[in-house]
Amino acid sequence: MESQITIQPMGRTEHTARVPGSKSYTHRMLVCAALADGESRIKNGLVSEDTFLTMDGLNKMGAAIRHEGDRFLVEGTGGKLSRYSEPIHLGNAGTTLRLLCAVAAMGVGTYTLTGTERMQERPILDLAQSLESLGVPVETTNGCPPIRIQGTAIEGGRVSINCGVSSQYLSALLLIAPYTKEGLEITVTEGPVSKPYIDMTLSVMQAMGVPVKGEGYNWFSVPGQTQYQPGEYMVEADASGASYFWAAAAITGARVIVSGTRSASCQGDCRFSYILKSMGCRLDETPEGLAITGRELQGITVDMSDMPDVAPTLAVVAAFAKGETRIENVAHLKAKESDRITSVVTELNKMGVQATCTDSGMTIIGGKPKGATIDTYNDHRIAMSFAVAGLLTPGTVINDPSCVEKSFPGFWREWEKFY
Repeated sequence: MESQITIQPMGRTEHTARVPGSKSYTHRMLVCAALADGESRIKNGLVSEDTFLTMDGLNKMGAAIRHEGDRFLVEGTGGKLSRYSEPIHLGNAGTTLRLLCAVAAMGVGTYTLTGTERMQERPILDLAQSLESLGVPVETTNGCPPIRIQGTAIEGGRVSINCGVSSQYLSALLLIAPYTKEGLEITVTEGPVSKPYIDMTLSVMQAMGVPVKGEGYNWFSVPGQTQYQPGEYMVEADASGASYFWAAAAITGARVIVSGTRSASCQGDCRFSYILKSMGCRLDETPEGLAITGRELQGITVDMSDMPDVAPTLAVVAAFAKGETRIENVAHLKAKESDRITSVVTELNKMGVQATCTDSGMTIIGGKPKGATIDTYNDHRIAMSFAVAGLLTPGTVINDPSCVEKSFPGFWREWEKFY
């Protein structure tokens, strides 16, 4: 792919966009299917750099996973994993690393999980400490990857987890709980941030035959010596990917439907459509999917702690709204593929937008952005968010556009349909 893409002005007033399957659901279904005893078929799964890293890691631990089109065919292990002594390189796929840390804890021998330079800055200590409390020998590198995990037969019992940085720590423990001897009783001591991602984990577990008891988001109980059931499972359309197309409608005044999206989804990022409604857009639920029609936008104050992945998209939309927009409680964005708080504000400032940040949020004063060359920091969500701005701002150039391969390989082909 070219090293830069110049975004063209919006040329449509109505459009139906198609996005791939949810990345979050695909990761979780792959893990559960790899632990099940038998063959599973995951339909509409996301085929991307990140999900391939999950597939590769699970294959090295003994599963047999292949993809055909947008389907993953998984021959599960029944929870009996294989030894793998070489380092398993997981790129900058944070979800993959965190979920596979827990899977490795159930295995045989020592597994080393590592990744890119940025991955080696992303925290994993809270999950490592919880695994250690369950009797799993774990060694981190200053609280970050590379991480070395000695697989063992986990007895289970009570365990605490700090989820102030990532809800994925809790998801990791929940996903392996059925394969412990006694099950797990999990207490969350801080957080969790991004609660809808916990809902997705629970929905996948329950759909695949494992019951979970819980009290809010602070206590969970999963029985041991149970198994995920193999079968055929469908992945929902990705709400995070949908956000860019809804945002395009919001700033241009067009009407955009994202096929396959629905308000009843467990995906927290579906709520982004309601945030746009609160800013002045029209929201309709159609048989084909959720539709946004852009209207005059007003700045808002909003807590984005449960949907951090779409905070950069909102920040770009806010640059075109009247007044001030405050995005609050997103400190966990600093530990993503880039420090997204700093990255977003830096690039908005390049476009002449008044934007400032703290360690936990952003403030954007709407106006009339001007064209600029946008650095993406090897972060897919920065690239796709600022593509939105280019639809109204001539001269917007996106550097390193191939970074979208991480979560939405067909993004630029779909985006060009707007021109």
